[in-house]
Amino acid sequence: MHYALDIRTFLFSHYFNTGLRIATGVVGITMLVFNLADMQTTMTVFLGALCTSLMDLPSPLRHKFNEMLAGVLLCTLVMLVISLCAPVPWLVSVMMVLVSFFASMMVVYGKKTLPLQFAALMVMTLAMENNVPFEAAFLHSGFFLAGGMGYLTYSMIVSWFLRRRIKQQILAEALFELARYLRIKADFYDVRSELGTQFTKLVRQQIVLADKQQAARDLILRDLHTKQDGLLVQVHLSMLELYEQILSTHADYALLRSHFGSSDVMIFLRDLANKTAEDIESIAYAITRKRGSVPSVNYKAELRAIQYELQQLQQDSLAGQIPDEAITVLRVTYNKIRDIIELIAQLHLATQKPVDPIPLLPGSDMTPFLTQQKYKASLLIANLRWQSPIFRFAIRVALAVSTGLWIANSLPYGAHGYWIVLTIVIILKPNFSTTKQRLSDRLIGTIVGCLLTAFILRFVHDPMGLLAVLFVASVAAPAFTYIKYRYTAIAASVQILMLLNLLVPAGHQGMVGERLIDTVIGVAIATAFSYVLPSWEYRDLPRLLKNVLQASLRYITASRDMLEGKVRDDFFYRVCRKGFMDSLSALISAQVRMMDEPISKQRAVREINRFVVQNYLVAAHIAALRIMLRRHAEGLPRGPVNTLIENAYTDANSKLLQAQEKLDFHGSSDNDTMADHIAAAVAAAAEPPFALESDQPETTEWSGWHTLQRRAAMLNNDLQEIVNQTDTISRILRQP
Repeated sequence: MHYALDIRTFLFSHYFNTGLRIATGVVGITMLVFNLADMQTTMTVFLGALCTSLMDLPSPLRHKFNEMLAGVLLCTLVMLVISLCAPVPWLVSVMMVLVSFFASMMVVYGKKTLPLQFAALMVMTLAMENNVPFEAAFLHSGFFLAGGMGYLTYSMIVSWFLRRRIKQQILAEALFELARYLRIKADFYDVRSELGTQFTKLVRQQIVLADKQQAARDLILRDLHTKQDGLLVQVHLSMLELYEQILSTHADYALLRSHFGSSDVMIFLRDLANKTAEDIESIAYAITRKRGSVPSVNYKAELRAIQYELQQLQQDSLAGQIPDEAITVLRVTYNKIRDIIELIAQLHLATQKPVDPIPLLPGSDMTPFLTQQKYKASLLIANLRWQSPIFRFAIRVALAVSTGLWIANSLPYGAHGYWIVLTIVIILKPNFSTTKQRLSDRLIGTIVGCLLTAFILRFVHDPMGLLAVLFVASVAAPAFTYIKYRYTAIAASVQILMLLNLLVPAGHQGMVGERLIDTVIGVAIATAFSYVLPSWEYRDLPRLLKNVLQASLRYITASRDMLEGKVRDDFFYRVCRKGFMDSLSALISAQVRMMDEPISKQRAVREINRFVVQNYLVAAHIAALRIMLRRHAEGLPRGPVNTLIENAYTDANSKLLQAQEKLDFHGSSDNDTMADHIAAAVAAAAEPPFALESDQPETTEWSGWHTLQRRAAMLNNDLQEIVNQTDTISRILRQP
């Protein structure tokens, strides 16, 4: 369950705060204008405030202002154009189709433009009913602009006062997701859970965790002025260090289960891991409540129990009943979890001491870690081609809107064309998966919302009571958009219908039933057009797979230089790790979306899942190597260690180039440079594997030598599996 769906955390989350801020602004502005102007003016101002609120997302203040201002100006332009054309039915239909196309093309700039695209389409659908004279269209658009600018001003003032509070909530959300990540890892020690299923859960949670960590970076690493800002930076950096330690705890779980599956030590390890997750959650709770975190979880019982079990198992090992390798893996796993507990203790301390942010980030350029959004016209123009998925999506939306308008004009009863079109643009999304989810959510949400509104209007007649219902619905609609859209659909239906009843008490008695019929029509049209000019996910898989392999190559090269001691600063390593995780997340997201598509359009699902898991394990091995070298720094024989690392990483590079060959050279030719690289990779792969043994006294006496050998061998095996899976995936994708 999403952490924000728990009432204990929901009221302190940024989701609830965003909903409360939006509801206060939109409803407040609407009621204020209603006491000063007529109903038409009030509805126009309300629409301006509501559309602007769609862009009111947690962002750095400068970005928020630019995004919301762009939304106000674009939506005002749409309002003006549609209002001017409204008196001419055929002309307004043509303009709506054009606006639908160009608004949908904006999605090419990424997910941050999705709210802007929807805002423009919502203005378009609601403005089509405006049969105002030509001269009044400018005044009408002016009222819309006033509503938008009024909400923009209100939101920026409130966000400025609450800027640190928003940072705290976003950081806490990342910690909650890290705790959930740990709970999934804890189940690896439970023999009742299937390993393959657990790995699938883990890598999918990796997407969510990476997304939340990026959101935290974008806010926390900007606008650093006070010691409270420094405290949040300190907590964020401690969280990332803890995350790398957790990533490094990957072990040979099959080996542990085969030798210790029936012993209590596995239960104790699982309970210990779950307690660390509980401890991280307590830190997140404290941050959302704006206070320092005090340790409240006691690990002594589990730690003592595991130590006792290790002593007993060590005796069995000496008796030859258990292999030494299994005992070593168990002991290393236990030590890593103890390290996690120590880092959590440091995380507690980080929440208690405000510090100056400058020493934490002394002149570091954080730009590579921050989301950079560039709106270049060349990108839009480059996607005006038939092969572009965004271009096909824009055409799909335009065709669906035109069909909705035609059906609304042809129905025997007075259908609300704007409600049908609004249903269509809410449901149709760039990918089939999201569209499919929105279909059921929109239909069920509207039915429930309409019935709930009818029930409320039947028993509540006091204007203040109805206003209270409107406010609650206005809070819930934006609050659940990104965590449970069905709740948003219910709240939005109640919000619109309640507002119409408050502003025009008479003449809307039949509006609930009419909206239900119009919604069903809109859902039917959206369902039909979701299969028109589709962009199935499997077509993009080769590009996403290649991106992962290239990012992995960069990540491995950066980690090699750091592990060999050639660089002291891990800045470039962290940048490459972020790029690798981002590329892996993009592939996982595409795979998840593909699973919602028709079975005939699903390709290599099991193989891609295995490919993702193996790449995740590569990241785990690299993190483990880094932690291991740090733990065994005393007496480290730099020469032999660097030789082993260099050999292992040379072999890793050759395998990744082989994997790229499987994608680049099946059915197509590439440039000579790539051919040279692949020829070198094949030659390197033909050489004997890198040496894992050394008789030098300095290596045999070093405590970390055998652990380094074993981890290097595991890295080599997983990379070979990546080559095999890439070859299998490539063959499947080439099949008709």
